[in-house]
Amino acid sequence: MSITSIRLADDINKPLESLAKKLDRSKNYLINQAIKEFLSRQSLEESRWSDTLVALESIKSGKSLAEADVNAWLNSWGTDERKEPPK
Repeated sequence: MSITSIRLADDINKPLESLAKKLDRSKNYLINQAIKEFLSRQSLEESRWSDTLVALESIKSGKSLAEADVNAWLNSWGTDERKEPPK
């Protein structure tokens, strides 16, 4: 484990101290959890952006489905006559 020093603004430090006491956790633990959550969200955001770029490229190359076909397929879910996905 490495050590990194940070300076916390009072408007962050005071609530952080209160929360640490309330949860019976150290400030270090809470800061690590917050950073893990931030990194996880950033990774998800990057993944979604990558998926968006792939989808846009697909549309540019003319690969798309009619909305009505997709809706008909989705509306068939949970019925006895479930349709095949549109192609």
